[in-house]
Amino acid sequence: MNGKRIIKWMPGLGLLFNYKREYFGYDLKAGLSVAAVALPVAIAYTELLGINAIVGLYACIFPMIIYALFGTSRQLITGPDAATCAVIAAVVIPLSAGDENTRWQLAIIMTAMTGFWCILASHFRLGAFTDFLSRPILQGLLNGVAITIMVGQISKVFGFDTSPDHLIEKLIEVPFRLMDAHLPTVLMSAVTLALLLGIRYFRSRWPAPLIAMVVMTYLSWQFDLASYGIAIVNKEAGNVDLFLPVVSMSGFHPSVLRELLVPSINLAVISFVSFMMTARSFASKNGYDVDADQELKALGIANIAAALSQGFAVSAASSRTAVNDSVGGKTQLVSIIAALVILLVLLFMTDFLAYIPLSSLGIVLIVSSWSLLSIRHIWSYRKRNKQAFTLASFTLLAVLLAGLINGIGFAVLLGLLQFLRIVFRPSDQLLGVDEQGMVHSMNKDNGIEPIDGLMMYRFNSPLTYFNVGYFKKRVLQLVDSAPQRPAWLAVDAAVSFTYDDVSVFAAIDELIRELRIKGVKLVLAGRRTELNRWIERNRISLNEDDLIIAPDLYFVIRLYQSRQQIKEKQKEARKEALKQEAESQEAESNKASISEVPIESQTSTP
Repeated sequence: MNGKRIIKWMPGLGLLFNYKREYFGYDLKAGLSVAAVALPVAIAYTELLGINAIVGLYACIFPMIIYALFGTSRQLITGPDAATCAVIAAVVIPLSAGDENTRWQLAIIMTAMTGFWCILASHFRLGAFTDFLSRPILQGLLNGVAITIMVGQISKVFGFDTSPDHLIEKLIEVPFRLMDAHLPTVLMSAVTLALLLGIRYFRSRWPAPLIAMVVMTYLSWQFDLASYGIAIVNKEAGNVDLFLPVVSMSGFHPSVLRELLVPSINLAVISFVSFMMTARSFASKNGYDVDADQELKALGIANIAAALSQGFAVSAASSRTAVNDSVGGKTQLVSIIAALVILLVLLFMTDFLAYIPLSSLGIVLIVSSWSLLSIRHIWSYRKRNKQAFTLASFTLLAVLLAGLINGIGFAVLLGLLQFLRIVFRPSDQLLGVDEQGMVHSMNKDNGIEPIDGLMMYRFNSPLTYFNVGYFKKRVLQLVDSAPQRPAWLAVDAAVSFTYDDVSVFAAIDELIRELRIKGVKLVLAGRRTELNRWIERNRISLNEDDLIIAPDLYFVIRLYQSRQQIKEKQKEARKEALKQEAESQEAESNKASISEVPIESQTSTP
């Protein structure tokens, strides 16, 4: 029993216990490939924060092992991500006032808070909020993040001494400072870019970032490029910490937590949305399902592990996940192998890492961020869905003009407003039947016909206290605007009545009375058992002359038609009875008129 609980808590552990030996060859190859891509990218992302480069590698090791045990995706790789690092940098750099130790402290605390929010959300089973940020909003957000990162690396690529803090100012500055570019740095950037593009073009399966960084770091080490003014990870070779670097928390002020509260929630939402998009896409491709709530918990624990290892927030590393899948990784063992390879590099190659040129890291970041850029995809929304195009464009402009953090706030707010608009004012339809008697929504020229005297209505949202007034208004509008007032109004209750809300049933009671005045009977179709219980609980009079609770719309149609037939038969019977009564009265009248004729006139003349 305890074993089952442990496996339920750590699904990845269960898969590793039942590991198939034939998978090991695929997982080993995939693990080495993932580590090859993760090494340079993790160091490059650390540069966004301006802290010890080794921290980026430690941010890979423990979170990757943790996710392998707690996650449900067999392909997903966790690690530093462009979007999460950019968000953290946008928050902590202004708050740190230029102090690297403070910046590192804030990054660790924000990571821990992000993990806490994810675990808390998992406890309340909020994994369903994966789709809180719609795809158009997320597209705009990721494009804004990609552009922000690329523009932020321009100063490293050209060797500028200083650079403005905001994106627009950085773009305006570039043409005026090209003459101040440091030529050796520009040459180093150009060689790195040419190497990356060349490998991708001629040997697309090779780990281009790793090869480029090894080559450029070797050149930096062999020819002492730092003496030519080319910035490297650590100008004093060998000063990069070999073991886990530890930041002092003695000077940390708890009051700063207030500044990190909202940004950490934003980061948790964005991380999990992109996390689940990656996990679901690869799970669908490989024919299995992922548990959203368990993934939320795994992401939270991975971020807590990152914070405890003095690292920063992690999320789904889409590029490394794609490498894992393309090489043929089968299980979560890929993450463990990749983490161990990175650990070996930390133990035996730390001195070499100190010579990595910052301009080469900037080029790797720009090339990596380019994969996030999909302006063409946003533009394609223009013809397919104008609303989606507006949402994506607004989010993109908000990130570019208002800054990353404010832009993310706008994106989250926009997602919330979009959700509330759908719930407050949802779409609705009148329903009819086709030639086979199947119920469908009625549209122009779709061949679906209404049933005379029966109006069927669907409200495409759960009824709550804040939209039941709109529901009531729409129902009365449709009844009043009908060419012929219906005898019955049937509402598809399976869609809109999802829970007991006092305000909803109070409004339904008012609607029943107003429809009664109009001579219309209300019918609720679906959720018959729950509706009867809820109506009794809310003390609504269940008089069949005013309200009928039916199992579904097809039952309503049959009931209405049968009662109409009964009415027709009764009507015919009344007509027949009236006819017979009229004939009887006529016969009696004729008989009476005959009886009034004088006897003499009735007797013949002799």
